[in-house]
Amino acid sequence: MAEAQVIRLRGGDLRGEANTSAGSVGQPVDSAAAEANLSRDQPGGDRPASSWERKAAAGLAFLRRRITGQYEVDEFGFDPELTESAVLPAMRQLYHTWFRTEVIGVHNIPADSGALIVANHAGALWALDGVMAATAVHEETPDHRFLRMLGADLLFTTPVLGSLARKTGSTLACNPDAERLLSIGELVGVWPEGFKGIGKPFNERYKLQRFGRGGFVSAALRTGAPIIPTSIVGSEEIHPMLGNAKTLARVLGLPYFPLTPTFPWLGPLGMIPLPSKWYIEFGDPIETAQYGPEAADDPMLVFELTDRVREQIQGNLYRLLMQRRSIWR
Repeated sequence: MAEAQVIRLRGGDLRGEANTSAGSVGQPVDSAAAEANLSRDQPGGDRPASSWERKAAAGLAFLRRRITGQYEVDEFGFDPELTESAVLPAMRQLYHTWFRTEVIGVHNIPADSGALIVANHAGALWALDGVMAATAVHEETPDHRFLRMLGADLLFTTPVLGSLARKTGSTLACNPDAERLLSIGELVGVWPEGFKGIGKPFNERYKLQRFGRGGFVSAALRTGAPIIPTSIVGSEEIHPMLGNAKTLARVLGLPYFPLTPTFPWLGPLGMIPLPSKWYIEFGDPIETAQYGPEAADDPMLVFELTDRVREQIQGNLYRLLMQRRSIWR
């Protein structure tokens, strides 16, 4: 396995710094450009490469780097090239076409510093709100920033899914990891409702569950990062949870087993999310820098800020629901 090639990241966007004139002696070669230039050696190769040919050349260059190990991951296992090239294209289809997502308040996300994005949680079968929030951050911020999501232990012990979560920037929902990411200027996403949020029945939709002990507030206080309360509408309707097969959940070692109008009755087809209309609002930031790192040890302040974040998310949810004309349009 070749040593990982250092890839320069600028503003969260992946751009390989290379000379586009392939074959120059003593100069770096852009492998994607080299693939595209191969067509010039073939009959009729003097014509400009088509869009399809450029995409094919870029795909071949991507595969070559994966096979030879010429790519970079950070200390958490985040692989920005894989995320940008292989995962985000599929997520964009869900984001733009299936859920028709509208984003409000993207200006509240810092352009080049750390912040803690705290959102409501739902989904029953698939917690897609985290994925869509990460896609919204990357799509809508000027420098296409990445959202580093904090996930539960169960996510990282699930075969395939756990490895993919690591490679796309997620890490364990614990204060040390959150603080390290915030201290180096990353955007960190947390869903404090946890399984209580994604596993709540449909008749309690958009009613926030408890936010735990406010560990996310402590992480923000220790690093001085602002907290951005984020409200997501649409995620409750993708798999309306009508019941919970508790016995089956215990047997399978799951926190709950959802019964929805389509799952498990339709088999794999029942796992397809319904095409609800989504809104994501990044609310006004709650600043923490003025309190100082020592404030993280003040339980009353932590509780007060936790409650303030929760109330702001809940209030924005109610307002968005009042403005929404239809679940589907």
